Amino acid sequence: MTAVDPHEIRILDAHHHFWDFDGPGYYPWLQGEYNDRFFLGDYTGMLHTFLPAQYREATAGYRVVGTVHVEAERSRAQEVDESRFLEGLHRTDPRFPAAAVAHASLARPDVGDVLAEHAEIGLVRGIRSKPVTSATAAEAASIDGAPGTMQDPVWLAGLAQLELHGFSWDLRVPYWHLEDAAAVVRDLPGIPVIVNHCGLPLDRSEAGLDVWRRGMRALAALPNTTVKVSELGLPRNRWERASNERIVAETVEVFGVDRSMFASNLPVATLTAPSFGEVLDTVLSGLPGATGDELDQLFARTAARVYRVTLDD
Repeated sequence: MTAVDPHEIRILDAHHHFWDFDGPGYYPWLQGEYNDRFFLGDYTGMLHTFLPAQYREATAGYRVVGTVHVEAERSRAQEVDESRFLEGLHRTDPRFPAAAVAHASLARPDVGDVLAEHAEIGLVRGIRSKPVTSATAAEAASIDGAPGTMQDPVWLAGLAQLELHGFSWDLRVPYWHLEDAAAVVRDLPGIPVIVNHCGLPLDRSEAGLDVWRRGMRALAALPNTTVKVSELGLPRNRWERASNERIVAETVEVFGVDRSMFASNLPVATLTAPSFGEVLDTVLSGLPGATGDELDQLFARTAARVYRVTLDD
């Protein structure tokens, strides 16, 4: 294992979520009908307010110098309201969050207006808008061209508008859609694209990993892509340490440390990982030969460059 004290590593957490169950915001997937098909399994353990105070408690003892908030699937009627809510948190403490990735429904007729409103909020650096994906790898081809998919011309036109505002796109699809995503990204060289959660390799069989590897290599071949080393949890609330270390090692090998960034995915990560420290230790164990400079790149500098955050610490 890397001879480094994990408590001393400078961390700009590139992906997490805040939500306030006592505030005006509404999160349908958390506060509405329970979804027994959630990809990680039982998520009742995170059905509570999670704000900077709870984040600090979860990461106590570690050197977190800032965070990037990623849209938390707040009501799609409150897309810009979420950004304003985060701007308020930022005014209270500029580190939590230091930047934000907002949501915009890319197929809506007024998406240009929504993006313009986000652009007026200085905290917002990019957009995460998940395309429609299939429920399983076997069904992937069956949805090609359906509304909201990565072949839908209306959705693609909305995605292309991100470049008008200098926004990045956080790409979140399961591993069986990574090659489809690469075909989309290839036509958008002016938009920085951040692959979420190691490309979600949810099937750790050799056949599943072969599909994942092809997609990751296709995306990494495009110069405007980076990747988040995050969310290693598996369906049915499983945390498989050895397998996770392998995913970390392969992800960083494919993209390179200068195009990889650590992220906690708190509080979602709590559904599988025993603790923030376990997530951190798993990443470190997956990269036993990393130098101090490479770790600083992975844990802070890549995210700072991509999300335009000044590292004061």
